[in-house]
Amino acid sequence: MATIPPNEKVILVGHSLGGLNIALAMDNFPERVAVGVFLTAFVPDIEHRPSYVVEQYSERTPATGWLDTEFLPCGNKTSMLFGPKFLSTKLYQLSSIEDLELAKTLLRRGSLFMEDLSQQKNFSEQGYGSVPRAFIVCTEDIGIPLNFQLWMIQNAGINDVIEIKGADHMAMLCKPQELCDSLLQIAAKYD
Repeated sequence: MATIPPNEKVILVGHSLGGLNIALAMDNFPERVAVGVFLTAFVPDIEHRPSYVVEQYSERTPATGWLDTEFLPCGNKTSMLFGPKFLSTKLYQLSSIEDLELAKTLLRRGSLFMEDLSQQKNFSEQGYGSVPRAFIVCTEDIGIPLNFQLWMIQNAGINDVIEIKGADHMAMLCKPQELCDSLLQIAAKYD
């Protein structure tokens, strides 16, 4: 981000937990971002610590909702590994079997990063809060359900919302043309 010429701006797109990554970039380099696009992604606000949105998600997701996901201690953090049942029923349920099988082979242990995020200061109004934000809703996402997507949109005060009907969590796989059209629509608005 620091190497982007001063007269140029980029469009950042974050998917799922990647929403927190683009929020950090937006907070640190607001003058270099035309718009941040949250594709069925976690969207922080400026009123709470960055962990708030993930904490809300965890509180609203019953333990049984994680199905065969493994949670293990890893130092002072908690790691997680999505199981095949979670992948097939909550993230890739409308994607092709080939995409699901490929995802299973590429799967790696990860984290929700709540321990780290809870120690960070709120994103600022002058940084993150000053950058336009758009959200792409995936109506059939079971991993980040529609009602939680809508709550995040309202909580973060996002005005630009595009809906992809019939998309699961992996819109880039199950609805690639609709996703491309949505991104082009957002890009045209902020060009």
